[in-house]
Amino acid sequence: MRFRISFCLLVQLALGGATFAQPAAQPLATCGVHGDIEVLCGTRSPEDLELTPDGEYLIATQFINQGRNDAGGAGMAIFDLAKKTFTKMAVTDEPDKSWGDPACPGPIGDALVSHGESLAKRKNGAWALYVVNHGGRQSIEMFELKPAAGSWALVWRGCEVAAHEYNDVAILPDGGFVGTYPTALSSGGAGGPFGGAVTGYVARWTPGKGEREIMNTRIRYPNGVVVSTDGRFMYVNEFAGRQVYKYDLKNEKVIGTVKVDFLPDNLTWTKKGRLLAAGVKGGRGDCPEGSGRPCIQGFGVAEIDPAKMQARAIFDSADHDPLIGGVSVALEVGDFIYLGAFQGDRLVKIPYPK
Repeated sequence: MRFRISFCLLVQLALGGATFAQPAAQPLATCGVHGDIEVLCGTRSPEDLELTPDGEYLIATQFINQGRNDAGGAGMAIFDLAKKTFTKMAVTDEPDKSWGDPACPGPIGDALVSHGESLAKRKNGAWALYVVNHGGRQSIEMFELKPAAGSWALVWRGCEVAAHEYNDVAILPDGGFVGTYPTALSSGGAGGPFGGAVTGYVARWTPGKGEREIMNTRIRYPNGVVVSTDGRFMYVNEFAGRQVYKYDLKNEKVIGTVKVDFLPDNLTWTKKGRLLAAGVKGGRGDCPEGSGRPCIQGFGVAEIDPAKMQARAIFDSADHDPLIGGVSVALEVGDFIYLGAFQGDRLVKIPYPK
């Protein structure tokens, strides 16, 4: 089973298989400092990011396409913010029946191909990290994040085997989660999400009850997802629609939307309770048109007020030389934002204009 469709192929299929002249990728900025921007190399496809509880490390997924479902994965990477170094995260297996679905087949081991992730504290004070996995099985893998030798390590606790291919996940206060299924309803035919077709929905998994579709969440390629601290509200990126939805999870209805000028991929929370959305400008052609720069190298970052559902632009790649391709996440760390991507060898650190 295929577990990853390249971004450009997805867009081509969405446009009904149409083909267009694709500009050659321009050279990206070299690794190192470029004024107030820093390019941090040494990783592989850091599609999603979380900040460790001590604020000293970033946990990066490694969205590596191995080409088949039984291929070995790249696991998870941890980035030392002070030393500016990447290390593969150590993982031990200690199954715990209080985590995940009783039907979970067992530890994922080296097969892990990580995509979206979510970090939250459980009721007993333990830190839980849920990770979307595409290696060996389609699943949400559940880890406990624990201090280890001056850094952090993962302990595998359980999983939930998915009905389809998840993209992102957000932990709920009860230990369950919501997760996006971007292509669960897709027929694979002409049109696709960019042609207006509804392709997926958001599912909710509850301990002891299992998984179900959340009402009124069928949209055009649901992508990144986060929830409020109390679990009442959910925010979901409609990738193909260039907008973010706010859902009331208690009443299962949409209560707000906001448009952005890029294809929103992942969402993260800031310390002040705002949302950061990030994503590429497009999949084919030039962005801006006629610039000679492939859209996949173009990206935007927006800050969203979740109460008013209003957005303000934080960063536009059009104002800079090419820095990174395939931007998928923006995460606040102090006075800066770290950008990750679904492809490539780097993170990019930019100032956070407050």
